[in-house]
Amino acid sequence: MSYTHPNGQPQGIALLDTNKLREILISEIIAINGYEVHIANSNMEDINNAWKSIMGDEKKHYGMLLTFLRKYDPAQYRAYNDHIGDKLGPKSPMQTYTPNYDIQIILNNVREDIKGELEAVILYEQQMAMIPYNDIREALHLIINEEKGHAEHLTQLLLKYDNDLYDGLE
Repeated sequence: MSYTHPNGQPQGIALLDTNKLREILISEIIAINGYEVHIANSNMEDINNAWKSIMGDEKKHYGMLLTFLRKYDPAQYRAYNDHIGDKLGPKSPMQTYTPNYDIQIILNNVREDIKGELEAVILYEQQMAMIPYNDIREALHLIINEEKGHAEHLTQLLLKYDNDLYDGLE
């Protein structure tokens, strides 16, 4: 999934390298939230397993990129140090949720997720071309390849459940 407004266009133009990282971080958070919602509203075990796996990658991407942001933005690093203790203490339980299952909505979510993964590739490749730091570029290259894999994984699940043909796709 990617960072877009309802009409599908990126929000503004990030000029600073640190803001390019923030834009990518926003994209990863949007993806994580979207997969969480989709899992909560699906009773299709294999699709949920795919979403959980992809969501795990998105969380990994978020962690990698936030680490780079802290490295290259001293104020972000100071804010991190100011709040590092906030996560301590017992974990609070999540509220209960009653899902509303519908096969068509699930397939729509899969298609929306494919769209988002492809948008993420476009955004990340654009940012990678402009960010001069080799460590960030290498991480983005890895993430881009994982996002491409996510799109293919989701496409195969779509083909498994959608009765319509997708001209030549196997």
